[in-house]
Amino acid sequence: MSSSDRGPDLLKKPSSLKPTLSIILVLLLLVGSAYKTDASLIELIEGIPEMGKLFQDMYPPNWSYLSTIYEPMLETIRMAIIGTVIGSLFAIPISFLAARNVTRVPVLGVISRFILNLVRTIPDLMFAGVFAAIVGYGALAGAIALAFFSFGLVSKLTYESIESIDPGPLEAMTAVGANKLQWIQFGVVPQVMAQFAAYVLYTFEVNVRAAAILGFVGAGGIGLILQRSLDRLRYDQASTIILFTLVVVLIIDYVSTKLRERLL
Repeated sequence: MSSSDRGPDLLKKPSSLKPTLSIILVLLLLVGSAYKTDASLIELIEGIPEMGKLFQDMYPPNWSYLSTIYEPMLETIRMAIIGTVIGSLFAIPISFLAARNVTRVPVLGVISRFILNLVRTIPDLMFAGVFAAIVGYGALAGAIALAFFSFGLVSKLTYESIESIDPGPLEAMTAVGANKLQWIQFGVVPQVMAQFAAYVLYTFEVNVRAAAILGFVGAGGIGLILQRSLDRLRYDQASTIILFTLVVVLIIDYVSTKLRERLL
């Protein structure tokens, strides 16, 4: 058969059955999930007037409350710093163990990945609740929870970066007889250092947001003050906390983004 005879078959329009079935499946999952969770669009629309009343109670913000929430916000940032630094430091060795192109012992790689999957499975709020029960309510529980969260996130991103590095320098160092430590120090670290720093900065951004919520389970920080304001129905104070947190997060995001742009 000539190429001209096969032309119409090659240009045949692809079947739309697969995309159609995918859309139907997603819609079925959406409707089924909404039914099982009692999620109702009608109830949401009926609740809009109540949302309006809430916003009325939140305006105007109580700006005099800034002097009260200044120190808890600093505590929140300190929690994020401690959790990010400690978690990132512990992420370094396990990232090398989890990377298949660095670890030649399969058992070590499997164990490392299992630990990382286990840590990432548990949400930071659950970590905070558990450690609040162990060490007591306060910033220490929040810092430990963020350390575990940072450990899981930075490790995952870093070992994936290690596995995608250029193997050329590693092969050259192996050919000249470099030992394992030299192989890692001069062949792996220079290729992933900038990315690792960017991951740490990104994790710090996430941790600042997360630390603002951990107070709801007794882990200290600005979240604890926000919970108290909501419990007392002081929505003017709550709006002050939310706006102040928003400004702080935007500033941290901007600075972190500029630093990551320079690194990458």
